[in-house]
Amino acid sequence: MSDKSEKRALPAILCLTDACDRPESELFIGLKNVGFDVDVMCNPKGRNYQRLVEEGLVAQPMALKNRFDKEGTAAIKAQLNSKSYDVIHAYNPRALACALRASKGTDIKVVAYRGIIGNISFLNPESWITFLHPRVSKIVCVADAIKDYLAGLRLLWLHIPHEKLTRIYKGHDLGWYQAAPVDLGQFGVPEGAFVVCSTGRNNPRKGYDFLIDAISKLPEGVEAHLVLVGDAIDNQDLKAQVSQSAHPERIHFTGFRTDAPAIAAASDVFVLPSTEREGLPRAVIEAMAYGVAPIVTNVGGMPELVEDKSSGLVVPPKNSAALSSAIELLYRDRALLEKLGQAARERIANDFHTSQTVRETGDLYKSLTRKN
Repeated sequence: MSDKSEKRALPAILCLTDACDRPESELFIGLKNVGFDVDVMCNPKGRNYQRLVEEGLVAQPMALKNRFDKEGTAAIKAQLNSKSYDVIHAYNPRALACALRASKGTDIKVVAYRGIIGNISFLNPESWITFLHPRVSKIVCVADAIKDYLAGLRLLWLHIPHEKLTRIYKGHDLGWYQAAPVDLGQFGVPEGAFVVCSTGRNNPRKGYDFLIDAISKLPEGVEAHLVLVGDAIDNQDLKAQVSQSAHPERIHFTGFRTDAPAIAAASDVFVLPSTEREGLPRAVIEAMAYGVAPIVTNVGGMPELVEDKSSGLVVPPKNSAALSSAIELLYRDRALLEKLGQAARERIANDFHTSQTVRETGDLYKSLTRKN
């Protein structure tokens, strides 16, 4: 069979997402480039929307309000009626719920994406209109930890069949991370300081209270500065904790930033002290891509991403003493710091590359439709 006829035989895919990030956008483009017929319905306010338009991938703009969005469901149904699709791939619960209703009565395969642990239960009615719906053919988990969590859900005889679950890492490319490191002096960080960076939302499960405590526990001779990137600046409890710390002048809040990866690139260490429910955190991947040594907690998919003592350090969650010891170790051993940073960068390049995501996602579509 010729290459052209092989490409025509590949399944047609309708991808439903919101304001898709760079890895998601490049996955869609990569699938198109290897011959898949891919259309995308997504939020026109997303920063990658125009790139998808230029690649001819956007079927129509769509911003779903909730899981019961009638207008959005009608738009999906109209798109399904306009063309013969083999697979719908829904990248969030809203898209999944609306896609299942829009495709009712068809034999289209429905693929779901899951990027985080938790919030799915056989006792939760909303789970039955999304991930537990019997018409969901596959759930793509972004980490083995998420796959294991879903496989472990039980209620009497109810469970998710093993064959419905698959793990595909979200891929990246070092070429995406070329921004110049940010000047941290604008946040009050002294020139030449040893900098620990952390990026994330203002959420208790991010564990910032443990990280601030860890910085306070550092011995007097270890002068490390902490830069907290994101809306944690609005958390008054954290600010009060900082004010009571041993060296409040060494802890800096940046607020929300669009250049968070470049801030991480200017740092010596990146820490994500999450206490629960992490998937495969983009902030950690971005820091690793810049060659910044990561310290993460043994939560969710993070130990799959950061191999302890090989491409970073992994510590127990909710343990500020262990976090402090890890930071001190890298402060005192700059050779180890450099070694872990380089290994972290190589790990993203070799084991989390976007080409691998394209290949594995394409294989999944072909296995569901028996088209190759």
